[in-house]
Amino acid sequence: MSDRILSEEEKAAQARRGPAGGAQRGGPPHMRMGQPTEKSITFVPSAKRLLGLMAPDKVTVWVALGFALVSVVLNALGPRILGHATDLIFSGLFSKRIPPGVTQAQAVAKLRAAGQDRLADMLAAMDHVRPGLGVDFGAVGRVLLLALGLYAVASLLSYVQTRIIVRVVNAAVYRLRRDVEAKLGRLPLSYFDTQPRGELLSRVTNDIDNIAQSLQQTLSQLLTSILTVIAMLTMMFWVSPLLAIIALVTIPVSVGITAVIGKRSQAHFVQQWASTGQVNSIVEETFSGHGLVKVFGQRAALGRRFREVNEELRDSSFGAQFISGLIMPMMMFVGNLNYVIIAVVGGLRVASGSMSIGDVQAFIQYSRQFTQPLTQVASMANLMQSGVASAERVFDVLDAEEQVPDPVAAASLVDPHGLVAFENVSFSYTPDKPLIEDLNLSVRPGQTVAIVGPTGAGKTTLVNLIMRFYEVNSGRITIDGVDITDLTRDDLRGHIGMVLQDTWLFAGTIRDNIAYGRPDATEAEILEAARATYVDRFVHSLPDGYDTLLDSEASNISAGEKQLVTIARAFVSDPALLILDEATSSVDTRTELLVQHAMRALRADRTSFVIAHRLSTIRDADLILVMEDGRIVEHGSHAELLERGGAFARLYAAQFAGAATD
Repeated sequence: MSDRILSEEEKAAQARRGPAGGAQRGGPPHMRMGQPTEKSITFVPSAKRLLGLMAPDKVTVWVALGFALVSVVLNALGPRILGHATDLIFSGLFSKRIPPGVTQAQAVAKLRAAGQDRLADMLAAMDHVRPGLGVDFGAVGRVLLLALGLYAVASLLSYVQTRIIVRVVNAAVYRLRRDVEAKLGRLPLSYFDTQPRGELLSRVTNDIDNIAQSLQQTLSQLLTSILTVIAMLTMMFWVSPLLAIIALVTIPVSVGITAVIGKRSQAHFVQQWASTGQVNSIVEETFSGHGLVKVFGQRAALGRRFREVNEELRDSSFGAQFISGLIMPMMMFVGNLNYVIIAVVGGLRVASGSMSIGDVQAFIQYSRQFTQPLTQVASMANLMQSGVASAERVFDVLDAEEQVPDPVAAASLVDPHGLVAFENVSFSYTPDKPLIEDLNLSVRPGQTVAIVGPTGAGKTTLVNLIMRFYEVNSGRITIDGVDITDLTRDDLRGHIGMVLQDTWLFAGTIRDNIAYGRPDATEAEILEAARATYVDRFVHSLPDGYDTLLDSEASNISAGEKQLVTIARAFVSDPALLILDEATSSVDTRTELLVQHAMRALRADRTSFVIAHRLSTIRDADLILVMEDGRIVEHGSHAELLERGGAFARLYAAQFAGAATD
């Protein structure tokens, strides 16, 4: 359950003051979006941080790197060996044309005498010439088997390396999800007040999934591609330095093309994921409030807004994929151009006897294997940019300012009695708009304190400060003399029960929803809480009793029944301090009587804070606090405040006398 759900009065107050710590978002809830990302992504730092997620598995990564290195080296030796097989076949074909008994030198001299200098140069450069014998297929077979063995071992090592990288990536994404979940628990409530729910959900689901997909599809291939480029470049210089220099021309061209196109597409990727978050925000908020949308006839307006954002998503996605998709064909063009140049120059060198035809064949294979990983890296650019764009959105959550940490040497409440004191407490959501100033209040154990006042007076804010959903600006709040900032939040909230105006039940049985207040509660304790809060009266009319399954919105029971279940949940937790935030505002009169009886049982022997708009529900309160503009302007019992004829009497008259006059 979220730490706190805004009451109606707080929503109205927040609409006036703007979200805490952030720019105000206008419009009704279903029309608010996450703001588009305006700054350009810092690709390199974000990419480094993303790769840093795998730091705990760096030893495993080095092992994978070793497998990849050996695999690439074996693959690099393959073309050289196959080139040797080509030389054996070519030499054999020449050997068959030379009469038996004629040496290679004699054949070369004879060709020169006949004016066939090119053929003479080629024959002079050949090895393994056997006049009159032809091709040595035995030697060719042995060479081919060696090449086949090298390629088989290389493929096996590549498979193992890929498996290792996939495991490392999955472990890194697992840790990222774990860190994000833990971070959400450390963020202050003001952060969630300023973030559309759908946008935040998109960051912690869609964006993390996109990071996982991007890493899995690119990391292993990127590692292999870099090693392949180095290995192929080394082999090319070994075979022919001249042709290697020609091939190197493709590197600056390739890097330039990738940089120019990547820079243009990155902004589109950032906008793509920002628009995805906006679409999710609209869909989530619209479906969660689809009843109100229909009642107020906002389907057309929402449809228009959805189409606008959907079109933005379509345009940004098209721009990102189209522009980044240009890298692949451009790189293929550069690679093919390089292939043609190498083939022409290599052919001339074979004709001049400077290289064997096997060396040229090997070099062409090396050049193709050299440009292929460059092309692959370029083709992965869109995935890498998309993944880094999502990573930056997730890092924004991880880098958000956290709530004040719990004290290291925390105090603890042992057998709390519920003595609550506010000492010179001041608080505001924004520095320029003071809300509560210099508040002093003392509540004795077992007292029921009702808090009333107009909308935006600070009633819900008061109990939020007790729960430490927000931190006071000055002063302090104590429970049994212990400053609540000296307690851990879990310890503090473990002694407080809360029943909110907006009921929250999860998909599960009624029994499970009651036990949510204390998971280790026994069956007898659950039944006792149900009977005390009148849940038992309606449960037996349900087909499966306490095992009745509630859907995600608990729409199969009434609003009053949902409220009774939430009260039972607070009852079973057996809190020392109880907070009831307008718990009967959405139920009918008959159900309200049951709720009142249930809350009376729940408040017994507990210090209770009751926020109420219906003043008739707080007649039996020990103390009524009347708040206006963050200050307590009156306090006393129900009868005393009516007799005094002040602010409370005016509220009471406006609620009852005004209704009677009408």
